[in-house]
Amino acid sequence: MGWLLPGGVELRVVKVKGEEPLLVLPMEEGERFTIHYYHSVEESPIWEEHSLDKKGIIYVEEERYLKFGAGMGRMPGVGRMVKRGPYEVIEDMHMRIGEFILRVGSKGVDHTVIWRGVKINLSNTAEHEALRFYGRPVSILYAWWRRLFPHPATPRVIGEDNG
Repeated sequence: MGWLLPGGVELRVVKVKGEEPLLVLPMEEGERFTIHYYHSVEESPIWEEHSLDKKGIIYVEEERYLKFGAGMGRMPGVGRMVKRGPYEVIEDMHMRIGEFILRVGSKGVDHTVIWRGVKINLSNTAEHEALRFYGRPVSILYAWWRRLFPHPATPRVIGEDNG
């Protein structure tokens, strides 16, 4: 029964009104992915780093932005505010959010998922769509299968041997 052993997790991004995933990202427990965009009012860059635990539950780990703007700010008791160069950063958040819905902004807002150095601009492919982000654990057999035969919605990582 070794094929039932845990093999990591995967992040799936699907349209709320759809079934086929737009993105399928294989991940290790604790590995991070980032959502980067430009605030629609302030027009300043924002990065939100997330992770998945072994059950596929999504956590917000860090938020980074150029300045305090509309809708941005610290939540008491969550993380630690630091300055990194010109950026305000809330780090060490580890705030459980589970699955979530993202309404993708227009081009210019450029909602972009960054995973293992690959950038996927959702505003180019799903502008104004509501997307559901959720994680799920996968078996070791499934993980091996997907290493050999990546899901069509998994971006190719440069330098990765995909068979």
